[in-house]
Order: sequence, then C-alpha cells, then structure tokens
Amino acid sequence: MTTTVLDLTGLKCPLPVLKTRKALTRLAFGDVLEVRCTDPMALIDIPVLIGETGDRITSSERRDEVIVFVIEKRALNSAADEASRG
Repeated sequence: MTTTVLDLTGLKCPLPVLKTRKALTRLAFGDVLEVRCTDPMALIDIPVLIGETGDRITSSERRDEVIVFVIEKRALNSAADEASRG
C-alpha cells in the first residue's frame, strides 16, 4: 500500500476535483491518496467524485483553512479503463 499526498491548496473549483480524479487513475487497488485543499466547494465536490468512482473516503477533516481527505482506492479507474482492458 502506497500513500500519495496531493497538495491542492490555493486551487479553485473545478481544479481540485479534476486533479483528484486524475491522481486516482494512477493508484493501485488499496493505495491511499491524501488530498489537501482550501476550496470550500471541495467539501461537496470530492465526496461526489468518490461516490462516482467507487473509491472510499476513510477520513476528512479541517486543519485551520485546509481540508484534508484521505481516500482509499477501491475500484477500477473508470468504466472506460475497464473497457479498454477487456
């Protein structure tokens, strides 16, 4: 299991969710992605993204102005990736 830290502090919507999606495609099953962001919309956008990808948020917290999500890779990257493999 590998943990990757993705520092997205200072970026505004839609960049945090787009960069998180891209980072998740590079992870193997069971890897962990720690996303740090300051955009308040990430509180909505990141959980919606994870609901779409099938991965799992294991924790989320605020550290002053920084929102930290810890995401466990649980699913294939996307239906398109699955189709290209099969």
